Amino acid sequence: MAGTSPRINGGTRWILPSSEAEAAAALAGALGVTMAAARVLVHRGFTGPDAARRFLRPAFEDLHDPFALRDMEAAVERVARAIRTGERILIYGDYDVDGTTAVVLLTRAIELAGGKASYHVPHRLKDGYGMRPEVVEAAAEQGVKLIVSVDTGIRAAEVVRRANELGIDVIVTDHHLPETELPPAVAILNPNRPDCSYPNKDLCGAGVAFKLIQALLPRMGWPADKVRRVSESFLKMTAIATVADVVPLTGENRVIVAEGLRGLGAVRNPGLRALLDVAGFTGDSSPNARQVAFQIAPRINAAGRMDTAQAVVELFLTSDAARARDLAKQLHDQNAERQQVEAGIRELCEQVAVDDRECALVYYAEDWHRGVLGIVASRLVERLHRPVFVLSRNEEDGLASGSGRSIPAFHLLEALESMADLFVKFGGHQHAAGVTLEAARVPEFRERFNAYAAGKLAPEDFLRAVEIDAVLELREVTERAIGELFALAPFGHGNPAPLLAALDVEVVNATVWKDRHLRLTVRQNGRTLAVKAWNFAPRAAELPPGARIDLAFRIEEDAYSAARGYPAWAAVLRDFRPAAGA
Repeated sequence: MAGTSPRINGGTRWILPSSEAEAAAALAGALGVTMAAARVLVHRGFTGPDAARRFLRPAFEDLHDPFALRDMEAAVERVARAIRTGERILIYGDYDVDGTTAVVLLTRAIELAGGKASYHVPHRLKDGYGMRPEVVEAAAEQGVKLIVSVDTGIRAAEVVRRANELGIDVIVTDHHLPETELPPAVAILNPNRPDCSYPNKDLCGAGVAFKLIQALLPRMGWPADKVRRVSESFLKMTAIATVADVVPLTGENRVIVAEGLRGLGAVRNPGLRALLDVAGFTGDSSPNARQVAFQIAPRINAAGRMDTAQAVVELFLTSDAARARDLAKQLHDQNAERQQVEAGIRELCEQVAVDDRECALVYYAEDWHRGVLGIVASRLVERLHRPVFVLSRNEEDGLASGSGRSIPAFHLLEALESMADLFVKFGGHQHAAGVTLEAARVPEFRERFNAYAAGKLAPEDFLRAVEIDAVLELREVTERAIGELFALAPFGHGNPAPLLAALDVEVVNATVWKDRHLRLTVRQNGRTLAVKAWNFAPRAAELPPGARIDLAFRIEEDAYSAARGYPAWAAVLRDFRPAAGA
């Protein structure tokens, strides 16, 4: 592959599970579940009954010992000393959901423990990502003696050094990948530092902040029941951040999200209550993980994208219900504006013809709103299934900056590190990253980024993988099986809703619905199944009555159906192909 440009034809690649009938049957017997649920569990690696039970029943007691994080003892000792001696503490965060919720969590915890904490959240467009020395210098003038970073700081060695010169201690709490040199901080809490053996490498920034809180509160002399009660309340916000930051919902993260979502049915925080209300979750109704991702998190993110994330922190820290409602409405309106701006930029990008030999893409315009570029990149990756950067020009310094998103087979940060000479600064993860560079070098970036991808990716990497969790017959799609499949939630990155396949089914009919969608009915051995097919109307001609197809579908909650007295679920089409021999 190196040095070539593969022709990309699109399409999908089905991956069927290997036959593990004996293991599934044994697990079904041990747990008393249907074969449908057992097949999914086995396919996801839960072959033993004990591991499967822990997965199905995540509990607070399954959280890891926070002191398993390297430097936790030093971090707790320093924060506890600052609280006891009345030192001024600054929480230095980030502007996204993960960063702002981490600021709220740690600020609230320090205040509850009797300490004094202020916070700083950078402006996405004016300050950019990361810690800045002028903020540290201003903190020194205000008498701050301890800075605790959240969701940032692991690559801020120079800024931490400046803080030390000014007599300020720094504790870094972060989850991003470090550089070779770690900052000269009093303590660095990061499960991804090379010398840290913490079992969960996938904590988000708020998750790391939560672990610090979990370790700190018992040191403040609190009784165990109070520590447990407050820690559980903090899991609500940590769960939102964990879902929003798209870290895998497995292991400890699954516990955090499951416990936190349960708590969202009884919310006391005025800001969180107001946010849930404007998102449509009134009374005791609470969102699932998907609804957090698509209805709650975007409203939180909108503030930092369209203006300043300061409003988010104020929303969650205020005790004034009226002020909370005003701020929640502000976030709601900003999210609507964000959606409009995003759609406009995405439409312009989609008008650009893409050669099917292009392996990675860079879009650039001088006047695009930089706050939504990451979302646009995500949407383009979904549509084009190749790595994408979307950049715009900063009027203040003339530099081009923006965000990139990637496909499973391509490591964005490694790609950027291979051309580090291009950038004023860059950073990120395997599948999400940000860059700043001179605008005149954007064409060079476009060329080198595409060439690097061409050398790393094979043609099959550009096919959307349709990875089936279990092959079922339609007769196995029962209410009991569906209930057991829902018990595998919370669903999200790393633990998607099960993708099921029914092979060699007959199309009864396919009716176009609202111009874009299909209502599909299929039959197998006398059993029929109604399937919703969102945005499949252009493929209706491939589904004539009597056609034999393989069907890939998910079972999803359907509140609209349930409200009208019908089953509270729907089968939703994800893909189909001609059946073997059809």
